Amino acid sequence: MKNFQTYQIYPSIPKNLEFLETLSRNMWWSWKKYAIDLFRRIDPPLWGESGRNPITFLSKISQDRFEQLANDDGYLAHLEQVKDNFQNLVLDPINRNGSSFGSNEIIAYFSMEFGIHESLPLFAGGLGILSGDHLKAASNMALPLIGIGLMYGHGYFRQYLNHEGIQQEAYPETDLYNLPVERVHDSAGNELRIRIVGPEGYIHAIVWKITVGRIPLYLLDTNILDNPPAYREITSRLYAGDPKIRLAQEVLLGVGGMRAIAAMGIKAKVLHMNEGHSAFSSLERLAQIISEYNVDLKTALEIVPRTTVFTTHTPVAAGHDEFPTELLKPFITSFKKRLGTTESEILSWGQPVGSDKDAPLSMFILGLHMAAHCNGVSRLHGNIARRMWSYVWPDQPEDEVPIIHITNGIHIPTFISEEFAYLFERYLGPDWHMGSRKPESIERIDEIYDEELWRAHERNRSRLIRTCRRQLVKQYTRRNAPRNVIEILESVLDQNSLTIAFARRFATYKRAHLLLQDPQRLASIVNNENYPVQIVFAGKAHPKDQEGKDLVKQLFQFASKPEVRDRIVFLEDYDMHLARHLLQGADVWLNTPRRPMEACGTSGMKAAINGVINVSILDGWWCEGFSEERGWRIGNGEEYEDHDYQDAIESQALYNVLENEVIPCFYDRGNGDLPNCWLQKMKASMKMAMEMFCSLRMVGEYEEQFYNPAAKRFEQLVANNGEEARRLAEQIKKLRSLWQQIQIGAPIRQNIGPFRVGDEFQVTSQVNLGELHPDEVDVELYYGHMKSLEALDESNMEPMTVREDTGNGQYLYGCSLSCKTSGRFGFTVRVKPRGDERLKSTPGLLTWA
Repeated sequence: MKNFQTYQIYPSIPKNLEFLETLSRNMWWSWKKYAIDLFRRIDPPLWGESGRNPITFLSKISQDRFEQLANDDGYLAHLEQVKDNFQNLVLDPINRNGSSFGSNEIIAYFSMEFGIHESLPLFAGGLGILSGDHLKAASNMALPLIGIGLMYGHGYFRQYLNHEGIQQEAYPETDLYNLPVERVHDSAGNELRIRIVGPEGYIHAIVWKITVGRIPLYLLDTNILDNPPAYREITSRLYAGDPKIRLAQEVLLGVGGMRAIAAMGIKAKVLHMNEGHSAFSSLERLAQIISEYNVDLKTALEIVPRTTVFTTHTPVAAGHDEFPTELLKPFITSFKKRLGTTESEILSWGQPVGSDKDAPLSMFILGLHMAAHCNGVSRLHGNIARRMWSYVWPDQPEDEVPIIHITNGIHIPTFISEEFAYLFERYLGPDWHMGSRKPESIERIDEIYDEELWRAHERNRSRLIRTCRRQLVKQYTRRNAPRNVIEILESVLDQNSLTIAFARRFATYKRAHLLLQDPQRLASIVNNENYPVQIVFAGKAHPKDQEGKDLVKQLFQFASKPEVRDRIVFLEDYDMHLARHLLQGADVWLNTPRRPMEACGTSGMKAAINGVINVSILDGWWCEGFSEERGWRIGNGEEYEDHDYQDAIESQALYNVLENEVIPCFYDRGNGDLPNCWLQKMKASMKMAMEMFCSLRMVGEYEEQFYNPAAKRFEQLVANNGEEARRLAEQIKKLRSLWQQIQIGAPIRQNIGPFRVGDEFQVTSQVNLGELHPDEVDVELYYGHMKSLEALDESNMEPMTVREDTGNGQYLYGCSLSCKTSGRFGFTVRVKPRGDERLKSTPGLLTWA
């Protein structure tokens, strides 16, 4: 084949329609219903055939059709409305007076995947969609935030099932010419290229930009001729199975991402690492801080963690990436000189305390050590994360391990159905999408007429049934099914039956098989003539997860049985587009994870905002969202050692809930044929989702608890050539060298009791601080209800003050303790460093009596 010179031809769009091209290159359109309609109304069938990708779509519109639209007053009025909103919500400048961020100062949000829309194949599932929602909410809130990720040549796989239900994978190549991307230039105007050190020479990358409302998303790409073939493959596929490629991806994301930011002349005042994949960004940031502010490594190590956020989404230690030191060494060699340290010290930042020098580097531990602001993604997950990683802070009580929680949220405009969006606009006002910031708007959901709400939901369900039929016909046609089978599929499922959806990643802990524990009982539920039920399954198993693939096969084969095939279906190639139909059109959203394996889960939140009722194990977000007026729980939050026993118990609980509560509630029709009890649950679910689980609330909490404090701390730490950071480094050095001198005598109480509520008694303790001074430490009385002989139920602290200096570093500390509630209590005394939260939680600097 000859070497072709390539060129691209774009449509010639009339001048008064040129905004269509501008709109197609900003992903803002993907969450604005009126912007989507502006494209779709040009040619509805072609919009679907084009994968709802406006760039592809516009390239297929005939010149005659453009000329018609240019003279269509109705269409031009619609275009002007969208254009005005785009100007107001995206282009108009933001007044940052009083902000913690100055011009060109940003929050750098790193993630391995970003799920903005199905036409951008840059994500695999929930983590990516959450990252996309984070960018969209940041755009709504006009935060100074940028996204950093990778540009995948093939993205995540497309799923196909053969006639036995065995999952097949295909990796279609991403066509960059049909994506809203542009090449990024450096501050000198040249096309931006960065490089990192690899095991066999430099790895080169170019940088692409996608605009998400007000937020730029920068993506690194190694598929260029500067690289040998092996390096070009680094950004070929998301979550590569080869550990060498996976490591190169994570180094490129973290180190390369920080270098790209610097090359663009942007200052990352706050770094947010979404999962441990991007933890290498902290190494490059250390090097940049050392160079820019002329400080040493110890000083930089006081700046970087205090201005870094680390979010973990994984409730199992095995789910975090670890890399052998031999694989890592070629990548970190260059950092020895730039950081002024040894290879061993760099590796130790990602190894458990006391481990062998050749122990694998944990990306999670590296993230923890490099971030003072760490969080799980639900209240339960925060508890699990503190317990799981408490060994990093071996002397710290579990509830004081410095990992908090910020529960995930969803970008409501992305997932709300058209019908519900129109209801919200009428009843909540034109700014309904900012509803979680306006509590008074949320209460107006109760004002929606029941009949109006139910008819909107029925339209959503009808659309879902039509989508299922089209998808099934497409699946079976590809498998060469006979015509009589295709005709049956064209009328499968019923428009008016209770519809249950189970759609998610087919990981084994999500237990897609739980409904199949008693096949006969399930068949009797779905085939009830008076109260029929139908179930739609969808989801992908990871290509290397054979157990997950076996679950897909098991469900497919069960759904193919003659006695249930009209009532239970499995849809292939679950993606964001199919998810929207399921989330909007089902009546029940079923979730059956093995507690406590679900860190959060957000699909149920998306269902709830559409009035779909959750039936779920009490895990992840549902522990916070559940109440009897909003949905149903399966079990009471029990945890089991025996998984087979757990499955047997909870499957029966699921059948009982369906038969005795869910199905009767749905079919309980009063006057006007409306399910009044069901409608009240729908409204309660919608209010819950908007108030508690909106991404605006989530990002607002990150801003308030992490971003703003970290940005202010950055200013303090780098001021005067890093004066405060240098002082902190010296203080840490002093504390570590002298801490072992601290000794605490047994605490003595004024009297031995018994005590009554309202009493107060004195506690004293002799503390030897050695060469440290009282103003360098905090001495605390640690007390609370007894949980066991060696642990308290929860931590309570009372500061103790110096009562007497007895010389030679000996001090008598004391305080009074009030008896506020009855019960069995315990207390002891401890010494911690005095300072900010980072200093107080330094591993190894905590002594108990």
